[in-house]
Amino acid sequence: MTRILGISGSLRKASFNSGLLRAAAGVMPEGAELDARGIEGVPLFDADVEADEGVPPAVAALKDALAACDGLLLVSPEYNNGIPGVFKNAIDWMSRPPGGTGLFKGKPVAVIGASPGGFGTILSQAHWLPVLRTLGTRQWAEGRLMVSRAGNMFDAQGNLTDEETRKRLSEFLAGFVAFARG
Repeated sequence: MTRILGISGSLRKASFNSGLLRAAAGVMPEGAELDARGIEGVPLFDADVEADEGVPPAVAALKDALAACDGLLLVSPEYNNGIPGVFKNAIDWMSRPPGGTGLFKGKPVAVIGASPGGFGTILSQAHWLPVLRTLGTRQWAEGRLMVSRAGNMFDAQGNLTDEETRKRLSEFLAGFVAFARG
């Protein structure tokens, strides 16, 4: 069984990106499963807190899930043409000891996202590249999924309702899982 850790980088309850992650769990290819997580409870990184209290429980849970997975799927919103600060903060926490960047080293990674705008999440996905390169991940670049005009693709609760997008998501995941299986 190929295990993919999926992390939504949004805190909003009816988030398009959390909805895209939930939809991904429902269209995983045969022989693969998605461990869908969020970043709720991850505090702002503070080295003093880390020194005094250690790794926060929400971060420890994400790190444990990362260590146990075969690939990482980042489901990233785009805020002001870039990476959401809260999502980057969670990845920064995850890159700290114990495990540190070694948890990411060689890990297959893909980035997808949904946005109400017309360009999807093209700029946030591009901004993730140097971060993922620094962490030593194996980035999957053969597929791309950016959901534009997400307000037309999701219901009020943040659930994906567009069948064409669901099909594109399924195809994307089939390619990424094959890459993760290497």
